[in-house]
Amino acid sequence: MTVSPRPFDLAVPRERGELLERLQAVRAHSLALAAPLSAEDQCVQSMPDASPTKWHLAHTSWFFEAVVLRPLWPGYAAFDARFFYLFNSYYEALGPRHPRPQRGLLTRPSAAEVLAYRQHVDAALLRLCCEADTDGWALAAPLLELGLQHEQQHQELLLTDALHALSCNPLLPAYAPAGATPLRLVREQPAPLHWLRCPEAIVEIGHAGAGFAFDNEGPRHRRLLPAYEIADRLVHCGDYLRFIEDGGYRRAGLWLSDGWAQVQAQGWQAPPYWLAPGDPRAPSEGWQVFGLDGVQPLDPAAPVAQLSFYEAAAYAEWAGARLPTEFEWEAASGRAGLRDMAGQVWQWTRSSYEPYPGFRPLAGAVGEYNGKFMVGQIVLRGGSLATPPGHARPSYRNFFPPSARWQFSGLRLARDPQAAAAHSQETVE
Repeated sequence: MTVSPRPFDLAVPRERGELLERLQAVRAHSLALAAPLSAEDQCVQSMPDASPTKWHLAHTSWFFEAVVLRPLWPGYAAFDARFFYLFNSYYEALGPRHPRPQRGLLTRPSAAEVLAYRQHVDAALLRLCCEADTDGWALAAPLLELGLQHEQQHQELLLTDALHALSCNPLLPAYAPAGATPLRLVREQPAPLHWLRCPEAIVEIGHAGAGFAFDNEGPRHRRLLPAYEIADRLVHCGDYLRFIEDGGYRRAGLWLSDGWAQVQAQGWQAPPYWLAPGDPRAPSEGWQVFGLDGVQPLDPAAPVAQLSFYEAAAYAEWAGARLPTEFEWEAASGRAGLRDMAGQVWQWTRSSYEPYPGFRPLAGAVGEYNGKFMVGQIVLRGGSLATPPGHARPSYRNFFPPSARWQFSGLRLARDPQAAAAHSQETVE
């Protein structure tokens, strides 16, 4: 059965209509994010960990087709059965897949065919929402919500992967001209860093209440947190520049062993999108930073971004502090006086990505969504300028390998009472 678009059915129950409207808005937003990129831009894979824009647009459609439409909609006709192989990411239960490092070789299907694929899937989702019976809807609704949230994750990846690809171009072209996109780090009023005291407490950690959460955000459980202090603001570019100028990338004693090995092997001297004075690609003197709006002068009051966990940990060591655990971060997130907990950069924590007590993955293929990655990764908390509005929440657990440095990832400092006592004049209640 081939489905085709038809007008929105006003007789659809309200809860279906609300989910459908959010789904349509998210699907449209993906296309809007891709719009500034040319067909050539959208086909580039700049490294194995990144994916082409075109692949993101196709994979998010594949998710709905493979997880929702094919198993739940009798008679659903695939747009192209070969796409189940091309655009599977890592779901073993859903069959073999094209190798991840070779996604940039997929010059076919064309960008136009990928758009037609999305339209086909969108039309089928509309029909499913309008026509599924009560039992079918009970099965489909949570998977549609998961697919919506999954696409929002890929919207952020679409931007960070495209930015990495553009950073590999010697011309350093902007994703969008300055002033044409709100996707830029916002400077704060220059101010000293202050500390918020958090007393020892037993706290509840994990998602609670209504609303969506990924399976890795639960079960909610209790943690004993010793007293600590957390910085009221993020680390800024000006802060990090002082670390660089003080020899931060040349002092092995500041670094974890694996991090120092990365510094030596990769020649790290600054965050990856920083251009040092004298760089021939820089349009003016002084330090410059490449972002979605192209090359701009380094803003000392803007949050530092594109840091690996190793760099964040080395800076914290240099600053006489440490990174917060993910539990400290979540417990403090509701406190007044903390700025930019979300909306600027993801914040590295000192927590390995591990299951919460009692964690069980979801049943079926979607059980592969999070659980099987719970090794060798570090948790980040918060949300970045590229995180879609409404997608992040205090219990959200992002995760990446410690060497990853192409995301909008920065840091917020924490410290123990002993360190706080040595700097009590900086502390605010």
